[in-house]
Amino acid sequence: MSSPSASHAAALEHGINKYKALQSKQAAAGMLEAASSHIQDRREATTEETRGAIREELQHVRPRPPPVYDGYGFRPASGVSSPLHQSATTPPSFPDVNGLGWPAKSTVSRLNSTPAERLARDAKLASAVRTILEGIGEDPDRDGLLRTPERYAQALLWMTRGYEERLSDVINDAVFAEDHDELVIVKDIEFSSLCEHHLVPFTGKVSIGYIPNRLVLGISKLARIAETFSRRLQVQERLTRQIALTVEEAIKPRGVAVVMEATHLCMTMRGVQKPGAVTVTSTMLGCFRSQQKTREEFLTLIKK
Repeated sequence: MSSPSASHAAALEHGINKYKALQSKQAAAGMLEAASSHIQDRREATTEETRGAIREELQHVRPRPPPVYDGYGFRPASGVSSPLHQSATTPPSFPDVNGLGWPAKSTVSRLNSTPAERLARDAKLASAVRTILEGIGEDPDRDGLLRTPERYAQALLWMTRGYEERLSDVINDAVFAEDHDELVIVKDIEFSSLCEHHLVPFTGKVSIGYIPNRLVLGISKLARIAETFSRRLQVQERLTRQIALTVEEAIKPRGVAVVMEATHLCMTMRGVQKPGAVTVTSTMLGCFRSQQKTREEFLTLIKK
């Protein structure tokens, strides 16, 4: 049997051990809490540093400008940099130095050709048509086709005469200073053009509207602009946009809207063969693009 002093010593030692264990747990808990707090502080600091670095980086990033398609004179969206008022004495400007409006590779040489060069071109075209007739199995020397190569060469040159028209001559001096700031529309302008993919016609109607900015354009010139561009090898989407951009270049209005409806023979007499199908394209610039009510007014008026 143990003595009281021995029992007291054992109890004291046991209590000391429990106290040390408790102290160790509390120390470990404190260390864990301190570590967690340190990690959280570091994480927040890192996040803030990252955000700061991103903010600093963004300050030096310039917005990427819209693409410019040099082949057809497409520019950034209209209405962004156009002034609210334009001097009436400012002459019309066009995207190329010859005033042709997005000319093709050989447009300038066709425009400036001499009489001898025109004769050589006509003969070259006629020879090409004769080759086509032979290629499809015809006899270009029979009576009905004897003069067809020359006829078609002249007809093709007439149907593409838009390559020989300068926009400055088309518009001429029909730009007038007028204090009119409401919608101007010429609708249902009939046109015909040649599809550049199959060289067959597409025909339809185009409606052109604009809101003047101190300058107005002679109303017949809107039809002339549509005629000039339709008398080239075209796709309807590009034709629609070229008309709108030309009006914008000529008088710098607050907005331009063009809607075109056409039937394509490449879709009705070949390929999918769907007569009656109508293709609708539109181009909205300036306030017609940015203001829904203005756009709706135009679309409502051309449907009446």
